[in-house]
Amino acid sequence: MKINRFVDAHMHLWDLHHIRYPWLTPPFNSNGPNGSVEPIASDYLLENYFTDAQDIPVKKLVHIEAGAHPDDAVKETQWLQTLVEKNNLYLAIVAYAALNNPDLEQMLEAHSEYKNVRGIRHIINWHPDPSLTYTRQNCLEDSAFHRGYRLLKKFNLSFDLQVYPNQMLQAYELAKHHPNTPLILNHMGMPVDLDKSEWKKGIQSLAQLSHASIKISGFGFINRHWQLPEMRELVLYSIEHFGTDRIMFASDYPTDKLFNSFAQAFNTYQQITENFSANEIESMFAANAERIYRI
Repeated sequence: MKINRFVDAHMHLWDLHHIRYPWLTPPFNSNGPNGSVEPIASDYLLENYFTDAQDIPVKKLVHIEAGAHPDDAVKETQWLQTLVEKNNLYLAIVAYAALNNPDLEQMLEAHSEYKNVRGIRHIINWHPDPSLTYTRQNCLEDSAFHRGYRLLKKFNLSFDLQVYPNQMLQAYELAKHHPNTPLILNHMGMPVDLDKSEWKKGIQSLAQLSHASIKISGFGFINRHWQLPEMRELVLYSIEHFGTDRIMFASDYPTDKLFNSFAQAFNTYQQITENFSANEIESMFAANAERIYRI
């Protein structure tokens, strides 16, 4: 079935001459979850994004904070808001703020001055394997992080949750006490371990939260050489538990450029969902992101 509308629920832009991005700054190496990011360490602007999207019918965008230096986080939001107004874009902004930062409230207030800001992402992936972990400690065990999470409701902000399966039950325990803060699980929960049983339990738990949704993207984080059969099983399991009204497909471009083309991912999404109804496909590829991110 042909997809007529795509709302990209997770994408990035960056201007390396305007904003500092430490992870996109030399020296580069192959250690860490992404491998070397040198191939994408150059300016990535709207024209670059739409060139990569080619003939895919992108109608609206959700820009997720792109790992700017913490001191440049509000500067990134300001830059994006300028792009929105200059280009008449339908774009929601998910900004960066560390929820365990003592100055969090001031930062949330600063982000909220920009009308397209809808949520916050603070990457908290923690894994016992040092080559996979993003953080020194598991923030879900930090009381300051919990206090920060409570503040999101005050500013009517959602939270983009990027964790590993070993953290999902802790995330569930936190989020269940905050039903008025929409929770969006990034990259399908990043099931990096060969044994998917912990991931399945986490998906089952988070899916019980009516205010939680899940984004299908970032296959390369799971397996840098991913194939359709493996991803089909994971995607269908996610849909089975979250339902078609809480699933969002996304490109994660240009980060996923390290692993696959935009078209490869999009065509894979289409193949996996070919047996769903037209209304269900419209929901997963467009309408859910419009509703959840208010665009």
